[in-house]
Amino acid sequence: MNHEDCKQQPFLLIVDDIAKNLQVLGNILSAKGYHYTPAMNGSQALKIIEKRPPDLILLDIMMPDMDGFEVCEKLKSSPETSDIPVIFLSAKTETEDIIKGFELGAVDYVTKPFCKQELLARIETHLDLKFARQKLQELNATKDKFFSIISHDLRSPFNAFIGLTELMIDSLADFSKDEIKEMLVLQYENANRFFALLENLLTWSRIQRNLIECVPESLCVHDIIQNTISLFQSNAQQKQISLYNFTTKDTLVYADRNIINTIMRNLISNALKFTNSLGIIKVSESCIIADQDNKSYVEICVSDSGKGMDAKTLSGLFRIDVKHSEPGTAGEKGSGLGLILCKELIEKNQGRIYVESEPGKGTSFKFTLPAMDCRQDFYLKTKEQPDE
Repeated sequence: MNHEDCKQQPFLLIVDDIAKNLQVLGNILSAKGYHYTPAMNGSQALKIIEKRPPDLILLDIMMPDMDGFEVCEKLKSSPETSDIPVIFLSAKTETEDIIKGFELGAVDYVTKPFCKQELLARIETHLDLKFARQKLQELNATKDKFFSIISHDLRSPFNAFIGLTELMIDSLADFSKDEIKEMLVLQYENANRFFALLENLLTWSRIQRNLIECVPESLCVHDIIQNTISLFQSNAQQKQISLYNFTTKDTLVYADRNIINTIMRNLISNALKFTNSLGIIKVSESCIIADQDNKSYVEICVSDSGKGMDAKTLSGLFRIDVKHSEPGTAGEKGSGLGLILCKELIEKNQGRIYVESEPGKGTSFKFTLPAMDCRQDFYLKTKEQPDE
């Protein structure tokens, strides 16, 4: 198999009411390295699909209670499952049955008894087509996001910058020193927002073209976080938000310095944006052992006492095709690109990111990085006094 765009081995579902058929098909798929799950009837298949949608379904037609045609019709009528390729695998060889299968949305129809090589070739072809469509959809979403940011998110701060500059040029003599200083502060803030968004956009563009190289080294988590907090102290003071660093100086991670700096800038900036005045933002750490590879990781948590998010917002948080237009607590605007960028950069550094949030109770962004030295006493050690 050669599915370069699939992050893991394809997962198939076999649906047949005859156990011997399931066994034969399972052996064929296993020999080619496919992961699969068998189902003895249509109802069981639908339950499996609800929990874990497969990449492709091999579906028998003649089954009791719910035949293959009905199963396919249900799948194609639901937006969540309509894109799953269905190959009918049946002893029904009549032309009208084959035509009905295609009319219901199946991508192929293989008659029993089948040729093993032919079946595998058809499976491979339709998996390739599925992953190619997914890749195309991602590229289209990326393109749409790119042009959306250029046409709206970049224009807004730039237009504000130009408008305020024109006002100062035309009427500078009419303003007092305090008014001029206030306008210059606004100019500075607009320029910073513009630069931050442009920097994120360029970094994201380089990631899409595989131009970002991860060069890991031993890094002190505490120092990187403290430097980032220092960058945002002025913004925090304006909103009367307290920033705390609860990380320890002896915690080391194996990560790329530039990547981690970008991640922390975006996460703290996001927390400031959605935290109310007099709120609190805390950065902490813990050590975890990943069950799948028994390696040590440092988990960094950026938590805030802000407005929080509902389940619908959380589900689309890291999706490029979902528009994020929620303003900050002080009306701050954003593109949603920063969090998408964080996810891609964290994964590039062999980590993962996840979010815990509840409306009105704040949000916690947690991400992992490979640990340089995660000793046993780290589990017992907690830091009681933060650095601010």
